[in-house]
Amino acid sequence: MHKTFLMLFALFGLAGLVAEAHAQADYKIVTGPERGTYIQIGQDLAKIVADPIGMNLDVLASKGSAENVQRMRYEPGVKFALVQSDVYQAYVDMAKAGNEEAGKIIQPLRLIMPLYNEEIYFVVRSDSPLNYIHEIKDKNISVGLIGSGTAQSATTVYKLMFNEPIPDQNMQHYSNEEALAKLIVRKLDVAIIVVGQPAKLFQDLNSDLLGQLKLLKLDPAVPETTRAEQTYFAATIRPSSYPNWIKEDSPTLTVKAFLVTYDYNLRGTVGAMTQFADSLCTHFDELQANGHPKWKQVKMELPPLTRGWKYYPPTEKRLRACIRKMASTGSDTAPVTQHAPKRPCTDAEKVLMLCNNE
Repeated sequence: MHKTFLMLFALFGLAGLVAEAHAQADYKIVTGPERGTYIQIGQDLAKIVADPIGMNLDVLASKGSAENVQRMRYEPGVKFALVQSDVYQAYVDMAKAGNEEAGKIIQPLRLIMPLYNEEIYFVVRSDSPLNYIHEIKDKNISVGLIGSGTAQSATTVYKLMFNEPIPDQNMQHYSNEEALAKLIVRKLDVAIIVVGQPAKLFQDLNSDLLGQLKLLKLDPAVPETTRAEQTYFAATIRPSSYPNWIKEDSPTLTVKAFLVTYDYNLRGTVGAMTQFADSLCTHFDELQANGHPKWKQVKMELPPLTRGWKYYPPTEKRLRACIRKMASTGSDTAPVTQHAPKRPCTDAEKVLMLCNNE
């Protein structure tokens, strides 16, 4: 009987470990295309921020920001998403205009912090007569896949510049890789791509293919640019990002990326998110030193938000404490403190459902 009891105890203990493993695997972050910047940012968060606290953060590829908002809202286990500011604002605006589905999706989402600016690339063939962004009117344009942040940015920029949408017959929905291929074989005039520099998409292309492509430049003097800058900001794609491709600075437009979550309130999830924020503070300098180069543009700050945007209170509290510590020490990076490894839930806590993830 004693032996039977020990066997049952071992089985229950094993079941508890399996349950804990599944709970950890439920943490996911939706990012972007395989050769984009978002997925590399997600991988940095998983390795540098989540791993030290025992959080198994699965990094998932996606079409981009619009799909990420949907998956953040509805897909089980997705606790984090990377989202462009114009996509988030588009949902907020549609909700204000009375779109019930948009309101249902965006209302419970919360921001953790702003990250960096993503450049908007307007790519044409190297022999194209086009040289400036404002010359793309009425051209055959790939705006990115439906559900991608690129599609939102491309269609918004065009409408701002020309006070009209892209005509249906001129708008194509290709992936970034497909769009570049279509350009080269003359099936497209322009490919609009949103990705942070340096981007693997262009770094992975061989010099022969890159030689067949060029970037359109932003002209600050034309009214089309003035209208676009109502929502977007001027930026520069630098030769240092693509030394085998561009030889001089290429002015363009940019859009802000945000780290987004849900308004979780179960104790287990709130605790995990609080730990994540503390680890983000602790390892912020490591992200900037060893992560994607875009981390060097990220500041540990929580600026005021526009109406309809809200920070997630548990992470906001911890990050604001981090910011105060940084200010008091006069440091540009987060103070380095040690945190105990995340302990496994006890059986008693599991019975009371105090460890469950939403």
